[in-house]
Amino acid sequence: MATFHFELVSPERQLFSGAVDQVMVPGSEGDFGVLAGHAPFVATLRPGILTIHADGQPKRLYVRGGFAEISAGGLTVLAERATAVEDLHVDQIDREIREAEEDLTDAKDDAHRIKASDRLDQLKSVKAALATAGSTH
Repeated sequence: MATFHFELVSPERQLFSGAVDQVMVPGSEGDFGVLAGHAPFVATLRPGILTIHADGQPKRLYVRGGFAEISAGGLTVLAERATAVEDLHVDQIDREIREAEEDLTDAKDDAHRIKASDRLDQLKSVKAALATAGSTH
């Protein structure tokens, strides 16, 4: 399988840089997979699980917000926050769910209500996926 260059960066540090076979990205318009030779584009991220396939071992990270850019040079993900799934604690997701519920309650108009509701649904999906995989502490 052909490889391509992938970088994952958060405000704190670079989390990954190297050759990969595939990356599954939680895009705001839906999850998408990137392989070598993918068409260029830019997408926003939603809270979700980003999976890096390299060296036969998938690595899963929880990402919250940010952007993904695919270019001739590969894939770059600039994540608002990124945490390895094995380091993720259920109370972190629960806190984000409570914040999203407060945002939904405080929403002043339909546009903000829809955005808050979508975010809440996304976070609940992440929690369910992690619980199913037994990956939270």
